[in-house]
Amino acid sequence: MDDAFSLNRRRMLQKAGGGFGALALAAMLADEARAASPATPLSPREPHFPARAKRVIFLFMPGGPSQVDTFDPKPRLAKDHGKPSPKLYQGQARNILASPWKFHRHGESGLEVSELFPHVGACADRLCVIRSMVADDPNHPGGCLLMNTGERVATRPSLGSWISYGLGTENQNLPAFLAIGPGPLIEGSRQYGSAFLPAAYQGTFVSDLDRPIRNLKNVAVGLDRQRRELDALKRLNTMHLEDRRAEDGRLSARIETFDLAYRMQMEAPEAFDLGGESEATRRRYGLDQEATRDFGRQCLLARRLSERGVRFIQLYHTTGGFQPWDQHSDLKGGHAKNALATDQPIAALLQDLQSRGLLDETLVIWGGEFGRTPAAQGQDGRDHHPDGFTMWLAGGGVRGGMVHGATDEFGWDAVEDRVHVHDLHATILHLLGLDHERLTYRSTGRDYRLTDVYGNVVKKILA
Repeated sequence: MDDAFSLNRRRMLQKAGGGFGALALAAMLADEARAASPATPLSPREPHFPARAKRVIFLFMPGGPSQVDTFDPKPRLAKDHGKPSPKLYQGQARNILASPWKFHRHGESGLEVSELFPHVGACADRLCVIRSMVADDPNHPGGCLLMNTGERVATRPSLGSWISYGLGTENQNLPAFLAIGPGPLIEGSRQYGSAFLPAAYQGTFVSDLDRPIRNLKNVAVGLDRQRRELDALKRLNTMHLEDRRAEDGRLSARIETFDLAYRMQMEAPEAFDLGGESEATRRRYGLDQEATRDFGRQCLLARRLSERGVRFIQLYHTTGGFQPWDQHSDLKGGHAKNALATDQPIAALLQDLQSRGLLDETLVIWGGEFGRTPAAQGQDGRDHHPDGFTMWLAGGGVRGGMVHGATDEFGWDAVEDRVHVHDLHATILHLLGLDHERLTYRSTGRDYRLTDVYGNVVKKILA
């Protein structure tokens, strides 16, 4: 294959002649050669250095959970409730809005958690709460893209795609990257897509847990016949690949997808089947209650997939709309409903991973694209706020029972140990044994990376 490519390359350069045209064509061909996927693009690869985590579960809460109502208590809000905020928001004066919920200390660490999350609070000693997150975009589309791809405007590979590209996956019979959430997502597949990375690294989106992967089984022919057909198709595609190197990334991904679909018939039905779980487990995740059933199924599935070697699993809490945490009004009702739906399942996931010896090697992340304002929008809502918000991490090499960073006394701005989204991404890659400055991909004449030209590993949170 390499010989055929070299011959084709020389012929094309000869046709281009000398000068700028030949140089441009040579650069283009070099990009394409580097973009070529290996024969098995998702084969496990060694990290840059010893990893603390093997896989990631990202619990994404679209809409922006309010930091001052969840994991960042601000007594000053109760003291100044109804008074004009000392800070304008987008040029508008607004009044301070106290949190409707009390905070309680949990565990040996004494970590303060809102009464919205009593079950997660019981896991406080495993949580690393970052109260000083900052982002660049106050709007949902750009905020979601920045958090999931590192870029808020242009189409870039998602976090899961970069990780799959860097490490491959432990289980060749399941996708390396699964995105799971009922209903559509704002910005759609851009949140879990591979952009200019080979298509083999994009996420497999599951929106219907009753029928997670449709058309999985070929009912017309048996496995032996399928294998012979796939082998013949692969030989034809490989021959085609040698003559059409410019199509290499997409065609290699297509070849790999055919093989993955064949292998998934053996393992995917069992992996996605929650029926084998005990009644005690199903109750622990909240599958016996309407309020917690949907996200409980997602969390239980995440545990099953992680223990089967899936590299990156992203759960979207999207029940009831694109951004369920987007409470511009009725903060109390909206956040209470969302917390009720997610609190018990998340705690069950953390406890289940720990009891099975998986949490230390599985990085769990919780958060949205930004936070919310300490001042009121209308009478009982909060607006978008990217300048100081909260996320937490657990397991996977981070210190538990700790708080990193701080916002001011109202919760407006991150004022201590600021952590930008690029820093978060750099830290996630570091925990997986990947140097964010070395994990690059050449496209359109330049090297790209998840963190662009930014990002610092947050070393204070490392275990």
